[in-house]
Amino acid sequence: QLTHKEQNLKKLLQGSLSLEEFFILKLLDESPYGLFIYPSSSSAHRGRCGLAQYTEQIRDRFVELAISYNINIITGSMPYVKEDGGLYNVGFLCRRDGSYDMYEKIHVTPDEQKSWGLSQGNRVQTFDTDCGKIGILICYDVEFPELSRIMAEDGMQILFVPFNTDTQN
Repeated sequence: QLTHKEQNLKKLLQGSLSLEEFFILKLLDESPYGLFIYPSSSSAHRGRCGLAQYTEQIRDRFVELAISYNINIITGSMPYVKEDGGLYNVGFLCRRDGSYDMYEKIHVTPDEQKSWGLSQGNRVQTFDTDCGKIGILICYDVEFPELSRIMAEDGMQILFVPFNTDTQN
């Protein structure tokens, strides 16, 4: 028996859920983390076995959506297991031409390290798009101005900050 979240993920990956429906479902979802739930255990292995196993499929689906809607998409962040075995908070720039790049959260919070087993990223980068050079910081990273300064020195014209703040106020 699949949960509603699992059914929506399956529909998104199969292509039977449109981009508009995906975002509407995400906005209507009662979870503070939108369509997906992160692991609550301190074991990084649970995170790897959970959502991280779908990250590449989700990325590929957003690439398909970027092509079909002829838009560039900056995804929200999601867990990703890199070659070093670490679990990272990453997102993707999916371009309308079918190419994509990955960005990493540099400053993970102590709770993200403790509860989810996330490792901090180590790449600050800018991305060329057909709309100009952009930078992307995930949530808490925007609190550290040096990151955006580095991107600006590299020619960044627009800064995007996907975030999710689960405060109740």
